[in-house]
Amino acid sequence: MFNKYKMDLQVKAPNNFSDSYTLNEAIALFYQKNGFGPIVGDREPLTVGVYTGCLIVPMPNIGVRHKYLKYHDMHHILTGYTVGRIGEGEVSAWELGTGSMFRHPILGVMNLIALSTGFFLKPKRIVHAYGRGLMSSNTYDLKTRQWIDANGDAPLSQLKQQKLESKKSVFMPWLRWVEFTFYLSAAMLIHAIVVIPALILRIVSYLLAGEPFIEIIKPAKRSDLY
Repeated sequence: MFNKYKMDLQVKAPNNFSDSYTLNEAIALFYQKNGFGPIVGDREPLTVGVYTGCLIVPMPNIGVRHKYLKYHDMHHILTGYTVGRIGEGEVSAWELGTGSMFRHPILGVMNLIALSTGFFLKPKRIVHAYGRGLMSSNTYDLKTRQWIDANGDAPLSQLKQQKLESKKSVFMPWLRWVEFTFYLSAAMLIHAIVVIPALILRIVSYLLAGEPFIEIIKPAKRSDLY
């Protein structure tokens, strides 16, 4: 069953980065296309905006994020998922599927923050991304991080072969999907804790400013969904 699922995933997975790119070329192009600084150090403010529901909530830009940001970005490149709301939800689901929660709990919690937003918008895509993650491995382990840093001229295809849908089977797959249910429940709880007070504050602020209530609750057209 999982072999067939793996084949389906490979057909459906988007990828905007040619396998012929080197790792350094791919990461540089990723930063350029998304308007990021050319190096991680250019992207280290005290807080970072995180998609949580309809809001972008500032979160502390902690040391763990600094340490793993480059490799998280590499996951976007490997999977083809974007940096929009849905894309971040997809890459978070993929990382959870690969076991990010067991690699570092803070990484897992960061994934949960983005997971609920993506699930609200495109639940099938989030489930699909988690399934891809079950068949894949992340780049957060020390050995892989050192290999990436030391082999920037290696072709992207080499890292894909090592990490992307590289597993032949999943141990106790039913348990991993129970695990996903737990992740999704925790993500919804975090979503409620963060978004509901912020949304109430937003509504009160707009009402005090004299804005019509219908204009406050009307969803705005977004260009950052994907």
